This record gives sequence, structure tokens and C-alpha cells, in this order.
Amino acid sequence: MALHAREFFMEHLKLPFVGAAVAGNAYFATPVPGGPLRLRIDFARTIRAGEYDGLRLATIHQDRGELDAVSMRFEDHKTFDHRDAARGRSPLESGYGTFYEFRDRPDWVPWEGAHTNGLRDAIEQYASVWFPGAWKASAPPRAPGRTARKAPAPPATRNGSRSR
Repeated sequence: MALHAREFFMEHLKLPFVGAAVAGNAYFATPVPGGPLRLRIDFARTIRAGEYDGLRLATIHQDRGELDAVSMRFEDHKTFDHRDAARGRSPLESGYGTFYEFRDRPDWVPWEGAHTNGLRDAIEQYASVWFPGAWKASAPPRAPGRTARKAPAPPATRNGSRSR
């Protein structure tokens, strides 16, 4: 596959779902084992052949079909900002925040240089809505810090006059 979808989803994005597999250019997972909902992630095509500008996430019920779908653009999550800046490409230019698939060059990785932290965070937010508790903690737990305490309100003083 010229898109190297397996490497992108499993090794680069490192999605934490058990029961996940890549078939063709799509990622499939059962985030809640034994549950009726599935997650499918595809590369989102643009109007140009072989060009992709993001990911399309869909929640699928095993009996009812697709329940929800959302498109996450690479540009919105700064996936290719570094690569495009190095090439001198601005957001108003064609090809900004996208990648192309070249089927005749199987050794070329089209998403090379992608920074996927923002995209991964967005996928985590989406998954937390449809699959609560299914996302494994990928970052080490934070050390307990100071907590905000409720400050006592100043005592109300009453005088004989009304205030406006």
C-alpha cells in the first residue's frame, strides 16, 4: 500500500485501542471489548485524486450502521506545519496541510514529517465521547499539585439604608 496506513495508525499515531486492525487504508477498532460500537478511521480525500487533507472518524454500531462521523483536518491540528514551513508553503497555497499518494513509488512515505500530537489529542477527545474509558492513559500521571480551595466570602454588612 502506497499510503503505509498500517505504519501511520499503529506506529506513528500509536492509538491505544485493543482489538484494532488496519485493513487496506482504514483503521478499525473495538474500543470497548464486547460492545456493539466500532471505530473506523480513514484518510479523508480532497477533491483531487490521491490527495488527503485529514482523517475521517466514524462510530459504527454493529447492527445500525454508522452513527456519527467527523472529519479532522491536518491543517487544524498542525500536523504538517513544520514540513510546510520548511518548504516555504503558506496556508493559502495548494497542498498546504495535505499529502499525496503515489502508487508508483511504494518506498515513499507520503505523511513523512507529520507531527501527530494534536491529531492524537483530537482522536482522544472524540473517543472519550463515544467510548468512555477506552482510551488508555498515554502520558505519565501528573504529580499531585496544589488544589484550589474555596475562599470564604466576606461577611455581609447590613445597614439601615438601601443600596442600588
